[in-house]
Amino acid sequence: MKKLLIEFKEFLQEYKVIGLAIALIIGTAATALVKSIVDNLVMPIITPFIPGGAWQTATFSIGPIVIGWGALLGAVINFLIIAWVVFLAAKMLLKEDKVTKK
Repeated sequence: MKKLLIEFKEFLQEYKVIGLAIALIIGTAATALVKSIVDNLVMPIITPFIPGGAWQTATFSIGPIVIGWGALLGAVINFLIIAWVVFLAAKMLLKEDKVTKK
């Protein structure tokens, strides 16, 4: 049992599991913040351009097929903002002129 605990401790240290857990928690909080910004700041500006004005429930129907494009639009904007922030963070942390695959 003691050997198993030692191996587990080494696993946590070698794969930096605690750091990954912290990054996951911060990422979840950042996602909630970005979603709130999109839902409460960006989309109300876009809403007047959406027929009916209710962007979250905006749909497009093709016969029996109903596509919820309002919710999809919100998710796409969330993704783009998060991807942009990750790009900028990587650029600053790596201190490179161009972020490239290594």
